[in-house]
Amino acid sequence: MPAPARFLAAAEPGTRVVVRYRIEGGFTDALGHLLECDAGSCTVRTRRSDVVISLEHVVAAKEVPPAPPRRQAAH
Repeated sequence: MPAPARFLAAAEPGTRVVVRYRIEGGFTDALGHLLECDAGSCTVRTRRSDVVISLEHVVAAKEVPPAPPRRQAAH
């Protein structure tokens, strides 16, 4: 198993991660909290949706720090 997939398999659910993976025509990233990881895929909860990523498409993955607090809208 490639190192990025091993990292995801070993990471605790709830860990904030960024995962770079192959898509048709290039690569994309998923930034969010790891929900689960099994032998074939992992699920990352991003700001927009839950993203299911095939581990065979993952090229890089790492833990990232918590998101900075959102700023208040100016009135």
